[in-house]
Order: sequence, then C-alpha cells, then structure tokens
Amino acid sequence: MEQFIQVNKLFLQASQYTLGLFFATLIIAIPLGMVICACAMSRFKPLKVVTGVFIWVIRGTPLMLQVIVVMYAPGLLFNMPFHERFLAALIAFVINYAVYFAEIYRGGIMAMPTGQYEAAKVLGMSKAQTNRLIIFPQVAKKITPAMSNEVITLVKDTSLANIIGIGELILTSREIVSTKGILWPLFYTGVFYLIMIGALTLFFKWLEKKMNYYRA
Repeated sequence: MEQFIQVNKLFLQASQYTLGLFFATLIIAIPLGMVICACAMSRFKPLKVVTGVFIWVIRGTPLMLQVIVVMYAPGLLFNMPFHERFLAALIAFVINYAVYFAEIYRGGIMAMPTGQYEAAKVLGMSKAQTNRLIIFPQVAKKITPAMSNEVITLVKDTSLANIIGIGELILTSREIVSTKGILWPLFYTGVFYLIMIGALTLFFKWLEKKMNYYRA
C-alpha cells in the first residue's frame, strides 16, 4: 500500500509536466493556427508559398524529430545550446499543432458555400460582419469534431517530451520500473491518460450539443 501511495505521488508530480505542456500548447497553438491559416489563404503569393512550404515541412516530419531539432539544433548550428527542456518541447508542440489547427481552420472555411457570402453582401453586411456573424459560427461547428480529435491526440503526444528528458508520465513510470523493479506502474500510466481523455471526450460532446443550434 505504501508503495502504491509513493507511485501515485510521483505520477501526480509528473502529471504537472503533462498537463502544463498540454494546456500551454493549446493556449498558444489555437490562435497561432489562425494566423498561419490567414497566411496560407493570403492573396499575397510569396507569403502563401512560404507558408505552404512551412506547413509541408511540419506535417511531413514526426513531432519527435521536431522536439529533438528544437532542443539540439541551436547548440549544434549556432553554439547556443538550449537549456530549458520544457520550453524546447513547448515550442516544438506549439508549432506542430498550430500547423494542424491551421489546416483544420482552412478546411472549414473553404467548405463554406459561396452563397453565404453573396447573401450577406445582398443584405448590406460588411466583410467583418459576415465573418463574425455568419461564417465563423458555422465554421466553428464544422471543425469541432476534427479539433476534438487533435486535442485528444495532443494528450497522448505529450509523452514524446520524454525524448529530451522531461519527467512526464511515461518517463516517470520507466524510472520507477528501473529503480524499484516493478512493472505495473508502466501500465498504470494508462489510467491517467484515460482520465484526461475521458474528461475531454465529455467536454467535446457537451460542446457539440451546445453548438447544435447552428445548422449549416
């Protein structure tokens, strides 16, 4: 029983890194994704091309590799080693998820029929009013399922931070296994992930019900 309590204490400490990385990534990546989406849909061709190449690189490489690059590339290329491991992981996660969120936003916006814009123009609404009152609420409803999948994936992806030595849940469980010679903590981490994902699943189901008033 005492061992079980000690393991739970260690897991609760480790979950601070997991939850911290999760929430910080969401807070920064969601608005940053809107900026990237705007650049990707820009009429200024050079900006659109550069953004497209950036999106291609980020989507085409593993998140684990991006974490390693952010952590070690400054030291190898510019002799400026990155000492803040959590910050390095956060930067990599924010860039990665902002790009995926941007693509979700872009898909939602492009799925809107042109008739919506034309009808708003006939009613004398400005572009800002059209986007705020008509387009964005419908886009938000359309992208909620895709966003929920990405957010849930983010919970599991936080385990990749252990590649640079951040003491999140997976790394902590591996250290417990190696130091105490017990195997069950490695599987016990699943309970923590299931609790977090279960809470998020309930939240997104509630959110989808709340948004049912808007039928596009």
